[in-house]
Amino acid sequence: MKKLIIASLVGGLILFIWQFLSWSLLGVHTPNLAYTPNQDKVLELLGDNLEEGSYFLPTVKPGTSAAEEQALTEKMIGKPWAIVSYHKEFTMNLGYNMGRGYIIDFLVVLLLSWMLMKFRDLSFMSAIIASLSVGIIGYLSISYLESIWFEGNTIPYLIDTIVSWGLVGVWLGFWLTKR
Repeated sequence: MKKLIIASLVGGLILFIWQFLSWSLLGVHTPNLAYTPNQDKVLELLGDNLEEGSYFLPTVKPGTSAAEEQALTEKMIGKPWAIVSYHKEFTMNLGYNMGRGYIIDFLVVLLLSWMLMKFRDLSFMSAIIASLSVGIIGYLSISYLESIWFEGNTIPYLIDTIVSWGLVGVWLGFWLTKR
């Protein structure tokens, strides 16, 4: 149990530190956070027209027939569209958000560590490959799959996947195979 907890605490910290570096100092996600000089106008327009929530524009009203939905789809081919997550006010509780982030990182590494400890003959290399596999499964089934439909840039998330889960795999390969 002690080995599992230490593996998870340190592995969670590795994930947490990489995420901090990736989103802040290294700017890996900068391409997904583009600036527009019209941001004040856009936010004002959104504020005048939207309630808090997430939107796909354009879309049909709830209860619209399949034929009307198909007609809108055909009409929109080659025209602008957007996905908007709108919030009425910006709030920042850095400590709370970072605490939640670390708890999630700890829990995912705890689950991975538990699985790795079930391997009959865990080796350093199999820990790295299994860790990368878990990360790649998450990337492909969430970030990449979403990009298929919504045409987003997932390269920053792929970088995060390979680096963070590779580092976690190195740690777990070292720690969990130690006698």
